[in-house]
Amino acid sequence: MVYIAVIYVVMSLVTIFVYWRDKRAAVLGGGRRRVPERTLHLLALFGGIVGALIAQQLVRHKRRKFWFMVVTVLIAALHAGGWVVWVWWRLMQ
Repeated sequence: MVYIAVIYVVMSLVTIFVYWRDKRAAVLGGGRRRVPERTLHLLALFGGIVGALIAQQLVRHKRRKFWFMVVTVLIAALHAGGWVVWVWWRLMQ
């Protein structure tokens, strides 16, 4: 169980950093390389969802893009649903 928490923390920190880097590239412009939205979603999917939600508020990034937010909410729901199923399964043993 501890390793799952470590994965969530590490992936969330990585995700926050990547959101910050992409926001900085967006603000500075000048042909700076941006992070694809797919990459941001994959980071969230693989454990960085908490970091993604925090980063969206902290750096004010990707909050106005409707479809990006729809996918982010679906990923958050997937994680929450997975935890509910896991807890239910553990209680039923």
